[in-house]
Amino acid sequence: MKLDKKNNIYFITLKKNFEAKEVNAAFVKQAFDFAYEMVYGEGFHRIKRSGGHLNRTNAEIFQNTFQGKLAEIVLYENLKLQNIEVEVPDFSIHGKGVWDETDLKANGKSICVKSAAFFSNLLLLETKDWNPEGKYIPNLDNSNIDTYDFFVLVRIKPDIKFILKSIPQNKENLWQEIENAVWFCDIPGCCSLKTIRHIIKNQYVIPKNALLNGKTKMDAENYYIQSGDLHDLDDLYSGLREK
Repeated sequence: MKLDKKNNIYFITLKKNFEAKEVNAAFVKQAFDFAYEMVYGEGFHRIKRSGGHLNRTNAEIFQNTFQGKLAEIVLYENLKLQNIEVEVPDFSIHGKGVWDETDLKANGKSICVKSAAFFSNLLLLETKDWNPEGKYIPNLDNSNIDTYDFFVLVRIKPDIKFILKSIPQNKENLWQEIENAVWFCDIPGCCSLKTIRHIIKNQYVIPKNALLNGKTKMDAENYYIQSGDLHDLDDLYSGLREK
């Protein structure tokens, strides 16, 4: 279902409550070490989002990287508990022009893991990153994997942007704030490539500069799926178990 729209304001209509499950502290440390090295060490991340105009600060890139990697770890551990064969998340540090082929690989299938804060209710895909067939454009010329089989939304609490607000960007201060927080997650649902092709074809789009729920200005144009439209994780498990 599409979002309600009034002028340039878009409203979420299908939500899922955040069902908090505490995250193992060891997973938080893994995500922190990776994000710090990617941003302040030898790694590289784009300053702008695809189609965006705002330059992200190192602090913002660190926050996004930490949340994204923690989401991958959360889903990886979840799949292991389901006795699904899944490869360990990639913790290698990439320089400019090199990136992960896929977020997770399970039983020969590729999974795109999208992370969001606990209050979010949209799975978002920047439109400039995806072609009409649902292929990931940055991988078309650089990877054997340009198509994801499944897309999964993972939400993280607390909102890292809030707890790291105005914190000096050195490793000790960042880690102290993150270590002192109690981290929770939930996985509100998933969808298949078929669904992604449907939303692209039918233009489930929030334009750049539109206001989400009347307050959040979109930096880039995004395809979207509301959390209430995502499928239960049992669909992911059964799909991954198929040969």
